Amino acid sequence: MSKLVLMQGNEACVEGAIKAGMRFYAGYPISPASEIAEICSVRLPKVGGKFIQMEDEIASAAAMVGGALAGLKSMTATSGPGFSLKQEVIGYASMAEVPCVIVDVMRGGPSTGLPTSVSQGDVMQSKWGTHGDHPIIVMAPTSVSTIYTLTIQAFNYSEKYRVPVILLMDEVIAHMRESVYLDEEIELSDRKKPESKESFKGYEYTNDLIPPMAAVGEGYKFHVTGLNHDEFGYPSNSNKVAGDLLDRLLNKILTHREDIVIYDEINTEGCKNLIVAFGSVSRGCKGLVLDGELEDTGLFIPYTLSPFPDKELMEIINKNNIKKIFVPELNAGQLIYDVQRLVGQNCEVIGINKYCGEIFEPDEIIRRVKEDMYEGSFNG
Repeated sequence: MSKLVLMQGNEACVEGAIKAGMRFYAGYPISPASEIAEICSVRLPKVGGKFIQMEDEIASAAAMVGGALAGLKSMTATSGPGFSLKQEVIGYASMAEVPCVIVDVMRGGPSTGLPTSVSQGDVMQSKWGTHGDHPIIVMAPTSVSTIYTLTIQAFNYSEKYRVPVILLMDEVIAHMRESVYLDEEIELSDRKKPESKESFKGYEYTNDLIPPMAAVGEGYKFHVTGLNHDEFGYPSNSNKVAGDLLDRLLNKILTHREDIVIYDEINTEGCKNLIVAFGSVSRGCKGLVLDGELEDTGLFIPYTLSPFPDKELMEIINKNNIKKIFVPELNAGQLIYDVQRLVGQNCEVIGINKYCGEIFEPDEIIRRVKEDMYEGSFNG
């Protein structure tokens, strides 16, 4: 059973989070993500959850980690400037394997930039913002409906793999209103619990690379730190321990990528050219491809930006012997690097970029694609 509801993107994020079992939210007001905190402050107490507004962005991320360690599914939401401030805690959560969801509603930057205008400028920050090699999952919705479903999926991945998950939304879909089916029956994941207090290791090397997780106060003895640590969580300066730990942290995502990666392809069968786009930009591109405005052109939409669906994209490129790939994005060029890294010199990758705080007009994409398809290179 499902219920059809008209709602805003930020509202759908909260509904999805609560459906997934989120019972702790810590945040700080920032446009264009403020509605998430406002709605959480009303909705969470009604389902037995906790809402807290912290004194700043760093504190809200730290409180989120505390809520997760105490056993609650936890979330915070922010925009570009606050996302920058949260990076230290995201690194801590990655090293300590704390399941949590961080929503970033992108706005124009850098610095305080354009607080209420659209941007897709946080792609690189979402994947590499915190220092060091670290496991991270990044998901990017394209509609109000996918905000709802991917928020639920973000919590599932976070709990299943003991990892921070970034939900990367842009201002357009966060503030638009669309009809959403709120499914009554959705499969949810919970963190793996330990079987014995006597043999419990908070960072045990298991076959699936994901250690069981106890909550603070349940009577299990364990230690949490951002330092390199052994299976019990205690700091270690051993080079072997450090190498083995990082291997496990990275491989627990890489070895499960088939379960994690989500993407969509439209009109790719027999296409000669390909567009790769995410978020709100993919919506306009989908219309152009389906309406036949761009002949012989397919569309690839990555819903998972990290890990990137590289294998799936390369299968389409190789199958169709594609020579030109267009990457429209609301930044100076960030997603394009993933595509260029994959294809190398085998085909031309052309960026179509806009970063003035406005969305693409359909004619802008049509003109740029056709100019390059028929007249050679055009990289404005």
